[in-house]
Amino acid sequence: MITGLSHVSIVVPNLEAAARELEAKYRLKIGAIKVNEEQGVRMAYVQLSNARIELMEPSGDESPVAKFLQRNPHGGIHHFSLEVDDMVSTKGEIERQGTRLLGDGNQKNVDGEKIAFVHPRDFLGALVELEEHGH
Repeated sequence: MITGLSHVSIVVPNLEAAARELEAKYRLKIGAIKVNEEQGVRMAYVQLSNARIELMEPSGDESPVAKFLQRNPHGGIHHFSLEVDDMVSTKGEIERQGTRLLGDGNQKNVDGEKIAFVHPRDFLGALVELEEHGH
């Protein structure tokens, strides 16, 4: 089932500018910039002691993240991610409770881990990513 908080995802209009601001104001450094073609984003993480901050910038106009920026031109929190031990069993367990998932649980994040999203109406209005770690 759910084991912890993985990260909070923030959409930004410019990844490099966001990195400069986080370093200047908070002395936070982002890791390597990666591209997730499937999700249509350029992204990087700030590693904290107990979780990560994921910065996402759209890599094209068709990205869902680009649509988020159209509604929120300065960016903002897009979703938060919870770690799960096993996507298949977690998916089955929460679906039996009537929770709707967006996607089939076979999507992959930039590191190749299985992900799925819980419909916001089924998690207090928040978009939640489930992320399988260590498999």
